[in-house]
Amino acid sequence: MSNRVEKCGLQVDAALAAFMESEVLAPLGKDADAFWQGFAALVGKFAPQNRELLARRDDLQARIDAWHGTRAGKPIAMAEYQAFLREIGYLVAEPAPFAVTTQNVDREIATMAGPQLVVPVLNARFLLNAANARWGSLYDAYYGTDALDAPPARPGGYDDARGQAVIKAARAFLDLALPLSGMSWSDWDGEGLPPLADPAQYCGQRPGGLLFASNGLHIELVLDRSHPVGRTDRAGIADVVLEAALTTICDMEDSVAAVDAEDKLAAYRNWLGVIRGDLADTFQKGGQTLTRTLNGDREWTGKDGAGLTLHGRSLLFVRNVGHLMTNPAILLGDGSEIPEGIMDAVVTSAIGAHDVAGLGKYRNSRTGSIYIVKPKMHGPEEVGFTNALFDAVEDLLNLPRHTLKVGVMDEERRTSANLAACINAVKDRIVFINTGFLDRTGDEIHTSMRAGPMIRKGDMKKSAWIAAYEARNVQIGLACGLSGKAQIGKGMWAAPDMMHDMMVQKIGHPRSGANTAWVPSPTAATLHAMHYHQVNVFDVQRELAGKPVPPLDDLLTVPLAAGINWSEEEVREELDNNAQGLLGYVVRWIDAGVGCSKVPDINDVGLMEDRATLRISSQHMANWLLHGVCTREQVMDSLRRMAAKVDAQNAGDPDYVPLTGNEDGPAFRAALDLVFKGVEQPSGYTEPLLHQWRRVKKAG
Repeated sequence: MSNRVEKCGLQVDAALAAFMESEVLAPLGKDADAFWQGFAALVGKFAPQNRELLARRDDLQARIDAWHGTRAGKPIAMAEYQAFLREIGYLVAEPAPFAVTTQNVDREIATMAGPQLVVPVLNARFLLNAANARWGSLYDAYYGTDALDAPPARPGGYDDARGQAVIKAARAFLDLALPLSGMSWSDWDGEGLPPLADPAQYCGQRPGGLLFASNGLHIELVLDRSHPVGRTDRAGIADVVLEAALTTICDMEDSVAAVDAEDKLAAYRNWLGVIRGDLADTFQKGGQTLTRTLNGDREWTGKDGAGLTLHGRSLLFVRNVGHLMTNPAILLGDGSEIPEGIMDAVVTSAIGAHDVAGLGKYRNSRTGSIYIVKPKMHGPEEVGFTNALFDAVEDLLNLPRHTLKVGVMDEERRTSANLAACINAVKDRIVFINTGFLDRTGDEIHTSMRAGPMIRKGDMKKSAWIAAYEARNVQIGLACGLSGKAQIGKGMWAAPDMMHDMMVQKIGHPRSGANTAWVPSPTAATLHAMHYHQVNVFDVQRELAGKPVPPLDDLLTVPLAAGINWSEEEVREELDNNAQGLLGYVVRWIDAGVGCSKVPDINDVGLMEDRATLRISSQHMANWLLHGVCTREQVMDSLRRMAAKVDAQNAGDPDYVPLTGNEDGPAFRAALDLVFKGVEQPSGYTEPLLHQWRRVKKAG
């Protein structure tokens, strides 16, 4: 039980209260008593509204369940279905045409196109790596991954043959992004300035470096004939450095396991550290002790002879939690836990205010904005609640109106079906919309849970609704005027070791008109950045502007497996795939408190997994159980066999507690609950059960 102090009727964890007063409020010159009084009033107003919105979710789900229940086994007539959804308020009227009016948006969001990282805020080393991923070595990214179409490096030091292949590939990239007049980059000898076909691409220089730009992104040539690589290079090029992760989301939601005051305080401290600029992490690597800190800005002499400063770090967002969860860090007057999203809004904004006030070592936003991603909102009413909450937080912290900018995750069915109305609800502060295939699939399954058995998980990407979902997100965003003011984003490439495949497939994101897309690592950001030199996203957006939005009918087509009779082997294969992924993720979440990591899948391919992947796996199994596609005994058989596989995959971890023989342990019991209680979980979310069993583990 944490030590608590009373603050204007709130029971606040003592360590959190001390942190807020001494490390957050004092540097801002804020009076602590006035802050707690205002915070308590804010909570008193918005916590009941939060509960009402969650009750509205439950009511809509109950009505949809009942509607499907009366039509069991019958095809869904789209006209009748949509009429019903409008009658109950699940679908709302489209707003009149409008354009967002967001002001004071940094160029990384508004007028640049490039990769975006999402990083768990609880891991300081990863957080620093992501923030520093604004610039990345193309030579390193090629040399160390399968993106390079060449034999792997030989062990035992530098492989010259692979190095030459890297240089050749980098030269081919330069020919594409920075074409020369009358020659290839392979022919340039390094003397003077290279003869660019478009001289405007040259931006400046510094000792040992030349700076160029292509499609708004910078490229640095590192010139050093004393370097082991540069001294063997015709032009003395030692590296090609790309502007890569323009933005990074510091995540307090799906990728972290934060279940109590201790966890939340650690998250808030790290967020303060990157905003203040003094976060550091010391660790062991290769037998050495290393300390990582934030990179400084990059100084150049511009082509006009004046100084040129380029931002050295990603522009940082912070992702708050959604409206569902509560947290024991603060108890309300009735003894209940505070809505965690309200707590996040206040605390992360107060920390962000340090940047607005110029209190940090570096500036994050040069326009005086604080960027907050808000996930898992269901429809425009909930988005409007976030807008009103942000108004109140600005008033509490004496910030100008719309200092708090919002990124809306388009990952719930009711949001994607009413996206224009959702954007309209935050039209003065929106800077981001982003698709999330896995959470959107989990909500697709749960919303239509009683309509019938769903198609296999692997077939979801080929279903009608997903194509409409991805296309509508771009077209609606453009119709609402996001181009030039906000990011239109796409989801994660989940396989960090499969960079060759990423390079083949992920170029589809900029080609679709998305000016950002998620990548799983700084290396992946460097590689994905090349796609934005190949595709001018803003040209694509201009071509797409005015085109019709894909029909709502496609988006609302439920992916039912009508008439499909799977074999026993096919059912077992699907259950095994879901069970292995579920157990591999849950055991780390519950036992180690790791919210996101590279988890081997059933084929031993490492995939980045977070709660969204767990949501779809658990909901899919629950759906098949509900409709008799499989039995409880078959599910238990898969879980037990996959427990042995997950144990084998983690055999090299000395701290790992095996699942086999430990079915009464919190991890295995959490897995059972996620499946067998999946139908009754709110919106199919996994957080309530994960938090419950993680607390059991921590207490034990």
